Amino acid sequence: MLTKRIIPCLDIKDGRTVKGVNFVDLRDAGDPVELAERYTVEGADELVFLDISATLEKRKTLVELVRKVAEAIHIPFTVGGGISSVEDVRALLNAGADKVSVNSSAVKRPELVNEISLEFGAQCLVVAVDSRRVGEVDLVHTHGGTKPTELETISWIKEVAERGAGEILLTSMDHDGTKAGFADELTRKVSEAVNIPVIASGGGGNEKHFLDVFQDGKADAALAASIFHYKEVEIMHLKNELKNKNIPIRI
Repeated sequence: MLTKRIIPCLDIKDGRTVKGVNFVDLRDAGDPVELAERYTVEGADELVFLDISATLEKRKTLVELVRKVAEAIHIPFTVGGGISSVEDVRALLNAGADKVSVNSSAVKRPELVNEISLEFGAQCLVVAVDSRRVGEVDLVHTHGGTKPTELETISWIKEVAERGAGEILLTSMDHDGTKAGFADELTRKVSEAVNIPVIASGGGGNEKHFLDVFQDGKADAALAASIFHYKEVEIMHLKNELKNKNIPIRI
């Protein structure tokens, strides 16, 4: 059985790590290179770096900052934000990223998923999906969660899986930053709909939330930010708690 992964996330704005609630009210959470180094020591399985305003500000991800983070760590490292071409991906992989994450650009031009997967392999490609409940349906949102689309979340995820995505990063905007628990039901539906790994994001606040999203949500990995940034939850303590509950985890 594959081990479940614990993944801290660095949301980057203006070269600093930030964190908000429901994608707004951002506050500073520290230097991204220092945090990345700390997470490597603390036992994180992977790291995700999201330049959250790159698409809104119509610019590329901060390649030099990516290089600095990559030099400071020795765990798999995913980078997203403002990626819209095979050339963008090549630049980030050359800077030290192990995987890239696309979101808004894939919604705008779904063929990008095929192109990246064909050029670099599915193992390099994470498709991030920001989902919010609108009435009775879960809809994909783009541009840092600011723009709703008409794409139904699970249908879109099935499509990108068929196009060559190697992994899904599912963020529930309704749960993001609330520390009230992950979107277990939505995560389970997504996990059952595709045969690629699903990373749950949004709402992790304590050890039980992680246990629930692995058991009930059938997630392959769980991502969180502020609880790790501010040491509200210690990664190794979390991993030991999960191991004690018979969750396969790398200690």
